[in-house]
Amino acid sequence: MTIDLEALIEKNVSKLGYELVDFEIINRGELLRIFIDKTSSINIDDCVSVSNQLKHILSVEEDIIFDRLEVSSPGFDRVIKKLKDFERFKGEKIRIKTRSSIEERKNFTGILRGIKKNLILIEFNDDLLEISLDNIEKARLDPEF
Repeated sequence: MTIDLEALIEKNVSKLGYELVDFEIINRGELLRIFIDKTSSINIDDCVSVSNQLKHILSVEEDIIFDRLEVSSPGFDRVIKKLKDFERFKGEKIRIKTRSSIEERKNFTGILRGIKKNLILIEFNDDLLEISLDNIEKARLDPEF
């Protein structure tokens, strides 16, 4: 039986009141990096709480081997993956890299205008561009400082 690691992490993170933003497995499992969020800002106590819970669940209950576990906030330039996140960050500046070209390009930076069914709406070069969620390789907020 194979374990859906993302589902397992997401279930346990959400039980603690957090949202799983993203996770990475680095160096063939040596490092497991997890990014969490909540409605207010993430602090060190949040990261410690999630880390302690996941270490127990993953190593004791599920016998998943890893050398290091890192839990952190997603940062200002957080990854956006889920449809609900594209709606949540409507009005924000965003960078999107697509899997296949749209109008001969794959990289777009513009204002996120929301969603329409399974399409992400982005204001790009004074046009409203519709990008299928399935065509998005990576999307991140692009805050200006």
